[in-house]
Amino acid sequence: MELRHLRYFMAVAEELSFSKAGERLRIAQPALSRAVGELEADIGVQLFDRSRRQVRLTPAGEALWRESGIVFERLDDSIRRVRETARGEIGELRVGYIGPPTRGFLGSLLKEFRERNPGVTLVIEERTPERVWEMVSKGRLSIGLTRPVRSHEDLGPQSRKLLDERLCVAVPIGHPFAEKKSVRWRDLAGQPLVLLARREGAGSYDAILSACREAEVLPEIIRTPSLMGTILQYVEAGTGLGVVPECARTESDGVILVPLTPKRTIPLMLVWSKDTGNPAADAFRKLVLATF
Repeated sequence: MELRHLRYFMAVAEELSFSKAGERLRIAQPALSRAVGELEADIGVQLFDRSRRQVRLTPAGEALWRESGIVFERLDDSIRRVRETARGEIGELRVGYIGPPTRGFLGSLLKEFRERNPGVTLVIEERTPERVWEMVSKGRLSIGLTRPVRSHEDLGPQSRKLLDERLCVAVPIGHPFAEKKSVRWRDLAGQPLVLLARREGAGSYDAILSACREAEVLPEIIRTPSLMGTILQYVEAGTGLGVVPECARTESDGVILVPLTPKRTIPLMLVWSKDTGNPAADAFRKLVLATF
């Protein structure tokens, strides 16, 4: 088995398309298919189900995808540490974050931290909420800005709530909801909804479904994209309505966010390991808590 075989496999697993993975890797599709076939032969298992029109991972393929992600994270981490040692740099801060909720303040916080701590190497990684918790708990991130996740107490990191964000319905200009000051959850009945994929944020997804259940609404979910911006694109195109936190506010003239009632919120959390022994992480945590 060669490392490139694993990289090829990861690309196909993420794209679920040999042609798209080939374009991404800039290699011909037949060569990519052959390399994946060689990997399957080396391991002795089938990694992809090619019997359908859409390429799918087999259970064995899903297991290899998860394990390979850890392998490459560790490999990248090792290479980075070797390079830092060679450069003689001191200290490191690895910050994991989720995108839209931190957009308004994270950049300025990181700038202030760098000005106060010029000798610290700063690494920032955008991840899903669950991944931030996991990576902090395993020491792969120094600190995280994320949503709560189910059973997060069992993962180990300490946490502090920074703020609560209200859930809103995103509607296109001209929609009857656009002129309202608020929209009731039960008014979403029969409306085509676009929600962030649960794998990208189980906490917010579950909070939305819980609010719908309380309002005795069976949500008609038509799309679950992986990015908040994609939700707003669907809304502006008139495909459906989005249910998003207020941090998703956009400068687009084609989408309006209207608060949902009864009020439901989702928090933004600061998470860190109590046993990091990392002065840089302690300094950043104090800066964040002082700011909020």
